[in-house]
Amino acid sequence: MYVEEMIGKDTVNTIPPATLEAFRNHGKCRASLTEDIAGAQATMRTLAQLSISIDQITDKLTDDGVRSFDEAFDKLLQAVEKNTGSPAPSKATK
Repeated sequence: MYVEEMIGKDTVNTIPPATLEAFRNHGKCRASLTEDIAGAQATMRTLAQLSISIDQITDKLTDDGVRSFDEAFDKLLQAVEKNTGSPAPSKATK
């Protein structure tokens, strides 16, 4: 669902294969980010009126996403090391 609503010019979205397949089967490719701008602005005003901080929410989502990618990368490095018998490159060298 989120994939379809985040399509726009000059955007990149990384998604797992299962999500991509679901989008291929059920999604609609359209420039959704530029649809209903007035509605989006009204939603942002409502959030502010309810003291819901979009900055705090996006910061948490960013932190959670980075942590998730970091954990996945650690698992990948462990798998490489296990399967090759030699140490995988450290994240510091990437």
